Amino acid sequence: MLDIIECDLLLSHTESFPTHAQFKFCIPVYAIQCSGSCYVAINKRQSHSTSLSEYAFVHAYKQDSQKSATFLLSLKMETLEGAELCFPQLLNLSCRKPMPPQSDAMLIYILLTSISLLTAALNLLVIISISHFRQLHSPTNLLILSLAVSDFFVGLLLMPVEILFTETCWFLGDLMCALYYYVDFIITSSSVGNMVLISIDRYLAICDPLRYTSRVTLDRTKICVCLCWICSIFYNSLILKDFLRQPDSQNSCYGECVVVLNYITGVVDFIFTFIGPITVIIVLYMRVFVVAVSQAQAMRSHITAVTLQGSVRVTAKKSEVKAARALGVVVAVFLTCFCPYYSPSFVGQDIEDSSSSSPFVVWLLYFNSCLNPMIYAFFYPWFRKSIKLIVTLKILQTDSCDANMM
Repeated sequence: MLDIIECDLLLSHTESFPTHAQFKFCIPVYAIQCSGSCYVAINKRQSHSTSLSEYAFVHAYKQDSQKSATFLLSLKMETLEGAELCFPQLLNLSCRKPMPPQSDAMLIYILLTSISLLTAALNLLVIISISHFRQLHSPTNLLILSLAVSDFFVGLLLMPVEILFTETCWFLGDLMCALYYYVDFIITSSSVGNMVLISIDRYLAICDPLRYTSRVTLDRTKICVCLCWICSIFYNSLILKDFLRQPDSQNSCYGECVVVLNYITGVVDFIFTFIGPITVIIVLYMRVFVVAVSQAQAMRSHITAVTLQGSVRVTAKKSEVKAARALGVVVAVFLTCFCPYYSPSFVGQDIEDSSSSSPFVVWLLYFNSCLNPMIYAFFYPWFRKSIKLIVTLKILQTDSCDANMM
């Protein structure tokens, strides 16, 4: 069956044709007729045993006709060893993709899909818990809810698309490429912003407890969360404006989805989304740690009598130390997951996000979204209790939203 597709690439074939003749690529046909400009036929054959794509370029002869000519296939084979083309019809305009063993590819797909589903499920539990149970409607938990929303979208949207990048080919087009990175940058920036807000909240709660309830209210926290997301959308619209206008400007071949931030934009982004927030977080958490340690020392020095007042005071001190420990784990995990992603900026390289970037670095960045709910489950009893109520469907009972979660 004839299937003629016109392409932009030209081939000068000098072996059987005049040196001045140029022929357009068309696939996949065995013989074609043309009038005026002539087309070269290309036969694509797939070798299942070796996973090689073979292309047969044609020799041809001209039949007796002034207006038409039939070009029949002869043989000249060219193989692409160890790789396949993302778009075979485009030949050397297409990106090439590696062909790992099928067993290895299947194992990678299963592992990454499991991480994606686990991330979405765990963060959905956090979202349901804080949203449903009224006792959990506190400023701190509202910030955790905002972080869980961004982590949920990492598992639901970003990780599945990143699984497609394991093929190193992008088949969804320029529009989806631009949309993917735009959403990716927004979610990443909002996660960093939520971490900063959480650190400020914990700093005020532990270092200035007397004025905490009057300064940190639920309404003010809602405003801060909304501003965090709005600023993230506006900021990333600015730094990605050129990319959003022309998503394929940095692509070297068809089947690639890449965004490159130039040095100046990369430095600005590095400061606003990493250096600045990390500095604030570390400074505040160090202050929290110092206060928690001093309170722990004071607590040990005052444990001389077993009284009701003393026991209440000791419990408060332990909760503060435990909160400081939880925050330290959150910060350590955050730094571990985010630092490798921004490491090119430390040596002055352009920041590049693409299917060719290190998969380990990208997945380590995303894996932070999976670890956050695990940290909550380990340090917060209310989260473990809410999981039991959700899994056992007791959350569907009347007045379950008024359950005691503490």
